[in-house]
Amino acid sequence: MVVLTIRHKTRYSYRLPVWLGPHRLMLRPRENREVRLLSSSIEVTPPAILTWSNDVFGNAVASASFDAPADALVIDSTAVVELAAERWPAFDVAASAVRYPFSYSSDEIVDLGPLAQPQYVDKAGRLAEWAVAFVRGSETDTLALLKDLVVGTAAQIRYQSREEEGTQSPRQTLDRGWGSCRDFAVLFAEAARSLGFGARLVSGYLYNPDPQFRNAAGSTHAWAEIYLPGPGWVTFDPTHRALGGFNLIPVAVGRSIAQAMPVAGTFFGMTDAYLGMSVEVEVTAQ
Repeated sequence: MVVLTIRHKTRYSYRLPVWLGPHRLMLRPRENREVRLLSSSIEVTPPAILTWSNDVFGNAVASASFDAPADALVIDSTAVVELAAERWPAFDVAASAVRYPFSYSSDEIVDLGPLAQPQYVDKAGRLAEWAVAFVRGSETDTLALLKDLVVGTAAQIRYQSREEEGTQSPRQTLDRGWGSCRDFAVLFAEAARSLGFGARLVSGYLYNPDPQFRNAAGSTHAWAEIYLPGPGWVTFDPTHRALGGFNLIPVAVGRSIAQAMPVAGTFFGMTDAYLGMSVEVEVTAQ
């Protein structure tokens, strides 16, 4: 068990004052049996009115509204969490799903809905063909298949950080052979969906001071979760070939990665007013 302090600061700069439209902030960590939220605060400059709600996935969403123009927007979030996830977790998969292929129950099929359906068009079947290559025979161990898929994603795709917004499609990632953590997560989730699994995308933070990891001790991060009868939503981090969330702090989940973006908003002003965005993240252990 470790107590972590997460500092996430986002700054938008403009060449001249602009009117800021509503901004959606998803910065409050999600609590579960492995993550306990001890405190959370958000400071916004210029001052904003924050209205809290929960979306359809249960994410905590703060809507920020502004009443005056500004030439900069700073969103400073601080959270303290207790992380108790195991480094080498064991999952008790239900007998009905131990071997792949398996069928979800009728209720699970209804509840998973689009989470079990590919979200990107794959007319040529490129992604499906790539995913099926990880299936060993007509029947195989379900967890072993997913482990092969998460390791294979990292083995075949080169990691490359991208500062610009947006996510590559799975086809683009396969064709280019490189991607950021969110591209890895989308590729893995879509591949799993093409095999019939329910999957969702997760945004949050990575904590690991080990220098061999591709990110520093603290950074924003994206990964995926697969729904398995028995354990429920199981964490897979394709960027680091990892199973389980011993060093991951989830903030938001969604059917698509766009639904789990930490900060999203608009501004009204000259088309060339926008100068850029910077993000600083620090995750430290107490």
